[in-house]
Amino acid sequence: MEFAVASWAVAAAILGGALVAVRWLLGEVNWWLYEKKLGEKRFSLPPGDLGWPFIGNMWSFLSAFKSANPDSFISSFITRYGCSGLYKAFMFGNPSIIVTIPEACKRVLTDDEYFKPGWPSSTLKLIGRKSFIGSISYEEHKRLRRLTAAPVNGPEALSIYLRYIEDNVISALEKWAGMGQIEFLTELRKLTFRIIMYIFLSSESEQVMEALEREYTTLNYGVRAMAINLPGFAYHKALKARKKLVAVFQSIVDERRARRKNSPSTQEKDMMDALMDVEDENGRKLDDEEIIDILVMYLNAGHESSGHITMWATLFLLEHPEVFQRAKAEQEAIVRNRPPTQKGLTLKEVRKMEYLSKVIDETLRVVTFSFVVFREAKKDVNLSGYTIPKGWKVLVWFRSVHFDPETYPDPKEFNPSRWDGFTPKAGSFLPFGTGSRMCPGNDLAKLEIAIFLHHFLLNYEFERFNPNCSVMYLPHQRPKDNCLGIIKRV
Repeated sequence: MEFAVASWAVAAAILGGALVAVRWLLGEVNWWLYEKKLGEKRFSLPPGDLGWPFIGNMWSFLSAFKSANPDSFISSFITRYGCSGLYKAFMFGNPSIIVTIPEACKRVLTDDEYFKPGWPSSTLKLIGRKSFIGSISYEEHKRLRRLTAAPVNGPEALSIYLRYIEDNVISALEKWAGMGQIEFLTELRKLTFRIIMYIFLSSESEQVMEALEREYTTLNYGVRAMAINLPGFAYHKALKARKKLVAVFQSIVDERRARRKNSPSTQEKDMMDALMDVEDENGRKLDDEEIIDILVMYLNAGHESSGHITMWATLFLLEHPEVFQRAKAEQEAIVRNRPPTQKGLTLKEVRKMEYLSKVIDETLRVVTFSFVVFREAKKDVNLSGYTIPKGWKVLVWFRSVHFDPETYPDPKEFNPSRWDGFTPKAGSFLPFGTGSRMCPGNDLAKLEIAIFLHHFLLNYEFERFNPNCSVMYLPHQRPKDNCLGIIKRV
C-alpha cells in the first residue's frame, strides 16, 4: 500500500514537472522566433513578453476587453514591468510594441520616415488592401487623401452637407418619437450611414442602405477579433460580410459607369464620380478594386464613429443635468439671436457652440472610439530610449493617453469644463489620430454630432430602459442592449 502511494506521488511529481517544462518551452517559442535573432538589439527592447506561440497576448487582451475593465490589459503590463510607457507583446499575429505615452504616440503617428501603416493582414482583408490603411504607396495615399478630404471635410463641403444633415436629423427625431421603444444606437447608426451614403453615392434606396449597414455591423465585429476563419467565429462572418459588400458596390460601380457612358452630361458629381475621374501624372485612373476598397473604408469609418459618439454624448448629457442645462442654454441663445427670416443652422452658428464643442471633445476622450491604431517600423528606430526593430508592429494605445491622470485629473469622470482654457499637449488627445494619416472626416463627424445634439437639446428627451446595462468594448464601446429606450418630444 505504501509503495503504491509512493508510486503515485512520484508519478504526480514527474507529471507536474513535465507540465512546468512544457509551459516554459511554450513561453520561450516566440522569444526564439522573434527576439533571439535580433542579437544585441534584443537587450534594448522595451519590457514585456511575447506570450505563447500563435496566441501571444491575445487571450489576455480579449479577456480584458470582454470584461467590465478593459484597461486591466495595459495595467497588467504596468504592474509587472513598471511605467515604462512602451511594452513588447505579441498581438494580432505579430511581434509588437505597445505605445502608451503622448510623446511617443505623437512621434509614431507623425514620423513617416520611420513608420508606415501596420494594420494586421486580417484587418486588411476586411477593409481592403487598396484602401488608405492598405498597401498603397505613401505618394498614392497623399494623392487620394487630397482628392477625398476636401469633398468630405472642407468648409465649402460642410456648408453644403449641413442642410442635408439637419433635415435628416429633424426627420429622424420626429420619426423616433412616434415609434415607441427603439434601440437608440441602431437608429443613430442608420442615420449616420444615410448621411455618408449621400456624400459618396448621392442616394440609394432604403432597402440597399439597410442591407449595407447590417453587413458593416458584422464586418466590424471581425476587425478586433482573432483571425479564425472557421464557421461560427466573428472573423469568418466578417469575411462573408466583406464579400457581400464588395458585390453590392461592384454593381453600383457598374451601373454608374454605364450611366456615365450613356449620359455623360448628367453626371451626379458626387464622391463616386470624383473617384472615377481622378488620374495620376501618367493618366492612370483608379480601377474598380481601388474604388471599392476606398468606398468600403470611408462608408465604414464615416458612420461608425459618428453614431456611437452621438449616442454616448446624449447619454452623458442626460446623466449630468448641470451639463445638459448649460448646453441647452447655449443652443437656445443661438436660436434666439438668429435673424427671423433664417431657417435652420448655419456653419457659423455651429462654430459658436463653444460649450457643446467641449461636450463633444470630452465624449471623444472618455469613450475613445478607436482605442488603438497600427503602425510598422520601416527600419530600426529608437523611441523613448528603446529599440523598435524593423518590421515590428507599433500599437498606439489611445486609451492610455486619454486616461492619463497627469493630463486629465479624474480621467474616468465626464467633465466638459476641464477643457476651459486647457489645451492638451501634443499626443495626449488623439480621437482622430494625427499626422498625415489623421482621419479625413473628423470635421464632418463633429458637425453631424453637433447638429444632432442641437435639435435633441432643444426639443427632445430620452428615457433609457436599462441605465445599468453592462457595456461591451469590442469592436467599439456600447451598451449590450444598444441603448434601449424611448424618444419623447418636449
